[in-house]
Amino acid sequence: MKLIIATIKPFKLEEVREALTTMGVRGMMVTEIKGFGAQSGHTEVYRGAEYAVNFVPKVKLELVVSAAMADDVVQIIAKTARTEKIGDGKIFVLDVESALRVRTGETNDDAL
Repeated sequence: MKLIIATIKPFKLEEVREALTTMGVRGMMVTEIKGFGAQSGHTEVYRGAEYAVNFVPKVKLELVVSAAMADDVVQIIAKTARTEKIGDGKIFVLDVESALRVRTGETNDDAL
């Protein structure tokens, strides 16, 4: 099993969710986050005053999938979330040692 952690632009969330659901992903966790990377924030004007915005709003997706699905899931997220502008996000893939569904006691792939 693989844990996929993706940071994407907030307005791409619904499009990514639909694409993942279509390919068979049955669940994910979503967190609103702030961060910075290559874009290092930006400036905004509010009521005539300029402010530095050092952290940019993002959405973090976390999903665990079977190892066989992982590459396809990463490609779908990357393709769907891409705007070809700075700040499109990052995707990380980690190994998952075990999983347990609390309600039923199912483990590993059955728990997904």
